[in-house]
Amino acid sequence: MSVKIRLSRHGTKKKPFYRIVVSDSRSPRDGKFIEQVGTYNPKAASGAVKIDREKVEKWLKQGARPSQTVSELIKKGLKP
Repeated sequence: MSVKIRLSRHGTKKKPFYRIVVSDSRSPRDGKFIEQVGTYNPKAASGAVKIDREKVEKWLKQGARPSQTVSELIKKGLKP
């Protein structure tokens, strides 16, 4: 089973809100996921990113691969 860390889209039309989730790569974008590790709101003034650092690090150590967008958000969200 290949595990990915990716975005799951929520919210309404023209008001997107994303959850950063860990899921099986075969499941659909907004479908079943293993664990939620953060959120991303692109409509917020600062592009609000909230990430649970411990959960992300745990999944990366177990071999989960982040999508390109999520890897950029992780860098942005984990700044001290």
